Amino acid sequence: IRLPVCWSAHALNEKPYTIDPNFFKRMDWVVLEAIQREVIVILNMHHYRPLYKDPAGHKERFLALWNQIAQRYKDYPVTLVFELLNEPEGNLKAAEWNAMLKEALNVIRRSNPTRMVVIGPVNYNNIRLLNTLELPKDDRNIIVTAHYYLPFQFTHQGADWVGGGVANSWLGTKWTGTDEEKQAIIKDFDDAAAWAKENNRPIYIGEFGAYSKADMDSRARWTKFVADTAIEHGFSFTYWEFCAEQFGLYDPNANSFRKPLLEALIPPKKGL
Repeated sequence: IRLPVCWSAHALNEKPYTIDPNFFKRMDWVVLEAIQREVIVILNMHHYRPLYKDPAGHKERFLALWNQIAQRYKDYPVTLVFELLNEPEGNLKAAEWNAMLKEALNVIRRSNPTRMVVIGPVNYNNIRLLNTLELPKDDRNIIVTAHYYLPFQFTHQGADWVGGGVANSWLGTKWTGTDEEKQAIIKDFDDAAAWAKENNRPIYIGEFGAYSKADMDSRARWTKFVADTAIEHGFSFTYWEFCAEQFGLYDPNANSFRKPLLEALIPPKKGL
C-alpha cells in the first residue's frame, strides 16, 4: 500500500520542527498493521503545499521532517519503503528539486543506508518529465515513480479542484479503447521504459485512476488498460485510491469493492 501522510500538518513550524509524538504513534500503528500482514508499505510525504510555494523557505523543515521519520523507522523491515515527496510542483522546479532530493537522500542514508526510497519528477510526478530527474548514480536503492492520469480530460472530468471550473466542460468524456487511445498510453509507457533502461532504474506507477464522474464502463476499461500496460512493461503500480469518493476502489458506505474497478486491477481467476 502507498500511505499518503501530511507530515507537515503535524509538526512544529519553527525549529526543531518536531513531529507530534501522538501522530507518530498513530503512524506506527498503521505501518505495523500492514507489515504484520506481509504488506509492503510505501510511506510518503503528501500535501506539503508550502514547500511547493516556497522551496527555499521550507527546505530546512523538509529535511528535518525526513531526519525524524528516518530515525523513527530505521530498524523496521525492508518492506517499509520511503517516498520523498508526492508530486513536486509549483515553484519546486526541476533544478531545485534535483538539489533538494540529494540532500534529503543524504539525511535518510545516515540512518537507513540501504532502504528503498521512491522519487519522482516535477510537475506532479509527470511521466513525460522523467528525463529532468537527476539521481545520485551510486545510490541503487532508489525506485523511480511517475503518476498517470492521461488523457486528463477523461480522468479528471468534473473534478472541482481543476482550476476555473473547466473540468465540468469535460463531463461525458468516454474512453472506449480505440487503437488511437491505446497507442497514446503505450507511447508514454514505452518512453518511460526506454528512460528506465538507459538509466538502469525501476519504474513504479505510484498513482493512476479516473474520477468518479466518468462513466464506470470507461473507468474500468481505462484502468485495466493502464494496469495491463504497466505489467507488460515490468512496472509496479498502486491505484489511486482505496476508499475516498473521488477515485475509490472500495465503497465504504456499501462496505464492498466497486467490482468493475477491482476486476480491472485484479482479474478474477478463470472458473470463479
